[in-house]
Parts: sequence; C-alpha cells; structure tokens
Amino acid sequence: MFLAPVHIYDSGFSGTSMLLWQLTPEKYTFSFFLLILNIPFFLYGYRKQGFVFTVYSIFAIVIYSLSSYVIADVLPVNVVDSSPFAGTDLLLCSIFGGLISGIGSGLTIRFGGAIDGVEVLAVIFAKKIGLTVGTFVMIYNSLLYIIAGFVLNTFILPLYSVITYAVAIKAVDFLVDGFDKAKSAMIITEKADEISQALSNAFETGVTQISSKGYYEGKNKTIIYFVVNRFQIGKMKEIVSSIDSSAFVTITEVADIMRKSVK
Repeated sequence: MFLAPVHIYDSGFSGTSMLLWQLTPEKYTFSFFLLILNIPFFLYGYRKQGFVFTVYSIFAIVIYSLSSYVIADVLPVNVVDSSPFAGTDLLLCSIFGGLISGIGSGLTIRFGGAIDGVEVLAVIFAKKIGLTVGTFVMIYNSLLYIIAGFVLNTFILPLYSVITYAVAIKAVDFLVDGFDKAKSAMIITEKADEISQALSNAFETGVTQISSKGYYEGKNKTIIYFVVNRFQIGKMKEIVSSIDSSAFVTITEVADIMRKSVK
C-alpha cells in the first residue's frame, strides 16, 4: 500500500522480493518471491532455531505473502504507480511503509517467530564471520539499496528506503521491548533496610536485597535491586538521598519484564 507502488524498498528479503518483482516478467509476483526466498532459510534454520520458531515464521510469511497477493491482484485498489493513501509523496510512503513493516516484524518477533529470512541467515552465519546479527542485517540492506540504485539508475528511491528501514527498526524496538521501558536501580548502601522500607511504601512494590562487601574499605554492604518506570526515577533518588546521602546508585534500562514483584 505504501512502498512497492513508488519503488521504495523494504529491508531484507522483503525488499529483495520487491526488487526482483519489478525486474522480472509479470507472472512472477511479489508474493512468489517472498515465499521462495524466505521459506528455504526458515527450514534451513530449523535445527538452530527450533520447531516452534520455524512453524511460526513460515505461518507469518505465508500470511504476508497471501495478504500481498490479495491487495495487489484481488482487491480493486490501484497499487501500480501510487499509494492509495499517500499518492506519490515519497516521504510519507517511506515513513508509513516502514512503520507498518516494523509493526509486522515486531509482533512476529514478540510472539516467537520472524518474518524475514535474512534475520535467520544472520543468526546462523553472523558469528562465523565475526559480525553481530544487527551488523549482518545492516550490511545486507546496504548492499540491497546500492544494487537497487544502480538498477534504477538513481539513488533517490534507495535513500528513501533507508528512511523506511530506520522507521521499521524503531517500530520493532518499541514492540519487542515495550513503549515504556522500565529502569532498574542498583543501590549500594549501609542503610538497606531503611531505604527498602521507604521504597516499598512509596511505590508499593517489592525490593530485592543482595549482600555484598566493598573492596576498598572491606565493609559489609547491601545492594538493593529495584525496578521503576522513567517517571519514578526522580522520586526514587530523592528517597535514597534523604536516608543515605553517601549511597552509590546506578540506573540502567530494562528491555523487558516477565513478572511483577509485588507483595
């Protein structure tokens, strides 16, 4: 609805399928390339990723392929030379196309699968060649957009594709990690019980204490592990400082929380 009509490319095998679809005879559809590029890699990664992941991923790509076929070849919608929603506005097409792509990928990843075989390819081969999964995918997409630029004899559309990729990555992060990322605080103090009691009363949540020993002075101390949201950080710092002004506090981002610690 947004990308293919204006020749902006998605990332991974989805973008590759778009490019091949535009370069080959009409009988070879976008849906066809989605299936033949993705499914073999999902099957190849079966031993490393597991049965459930493989089944979920194949299910997701079949739904993606079928939906694309219905939109392009069944519904009475013109998706040949312009977007039904954004017309030929390349910026709107790249942003909203990337957003929808990222939502699809993020939901699939969150529930245990993948919607692009390049991610599986990266998991299998990235470490073998000394790359991270993210770097492997980025290199693949960079090569895809460079090739598309030479094929189209213009780099304007591939550059808009980079915007699509950036928006999609951000959407995936939000869906996989959550919109409101929690923060974890590690508080090293000699007044652990007083601080724990104050935090528990203020936020009505559980607190974990970990026994520890300072290396320099050799004193026994306690580490308090506490999870808050970003709006509670200021109040948490205020409580800790009011009880133990010499407490050492570090705050880090938490990607996901499986269970709440509430008494």
